[in-house]
Amino acid sequence: MSDTLGLLEESLQLARDLGYCVREEPLGDLPGGDCWIGHAAHILLNLEQPSAQRLDVLLRVLAQNLKTQLQPMSRLLKSRLEALSE
Repeated sequence: MSDTLGLLEESLQLARDLGYCVREEPLGDLPGGDCWIGHAAHILLNLEQPSAQRLDVLLRVLAQNLKTQLQPMSRLLKSRLEALSE
């Protein structure tokens, strides 16, 4: 659990560093994901989901962004992102 929470916090910071506006809101049955509102990139995370599921949504979005690879990150986060890129 602590790995999940730590990775979630690190991933949130990484997303913000990449210019995403991260919004954590109750979304009902929707899992969340990335979207554009105006000219700004947003990541919506469903607060009603467990931390592990919010982390999975966030990691999928970050794995698709080519700039993610250029950012400093922990080995654990890097390995989780690489696993999604394969």
